[in-house]
Amino acid sequence: MTLEILRVDTICELFGFALKKYEMATPFIAGLAVAAAAMAGKYGIQAWHSFKTRPPRPRSRRFYEGGFQPTMTRREAALILGVREGAVAEKVREAHRRVMVANHPDAGGSHYLASKINEAKDVMLGKTKNTGSAF
Repeated sequence: MTLEILRVDTICELFGFALKKYEMATPFIAGLAVAAAAMAGKYGIQAWHSFKTRPPRPRSRRFYEGGFQPTMTRREAALILGVREGAVAEKVREAHRRVMVANHPDAGGSHYLASKINEAKDVMLGKTKNTGSAF
C-alpha cells in the first residue's frame, strides 16, 4: 500500500463501512457543538468576572461598633463581648478572653477599650456595682 492522502470515503471502504446519506450532517453537528462550547465558555468567563468583582464580605465576626453609655447595661456588655444576654459564665469568660487578646494594651490595644471589655465581663458575670467606668 502506498502512502497517499486518505479521504473519508477511502477510510470507510478500507474498514468496510458504507457511507450514509447523512454524512454531511456530521460537520454541521460538530459546528453546533463548538458554538455551544464557545457560548458556555463566554458566559462562564462573565460569571467568573462578576464573582471576582463583587464587594467583599467580612469573614470574621463583627463586634459592637458604637459609643458607650455612661453606665454599662447588660445588653451593651453582651454586644461588646459578642455573646447573648443570657450567656452562661463559661461562654462569657471565653468571649472576654477572645476580645481581650485582640485589644490588650500590651499588644498595642487601647487602655480605654480594655477597661470597657473588663467592665462588660463584670456586668455579664454580675460582679459590678454599676458605678460606671473609671474613665
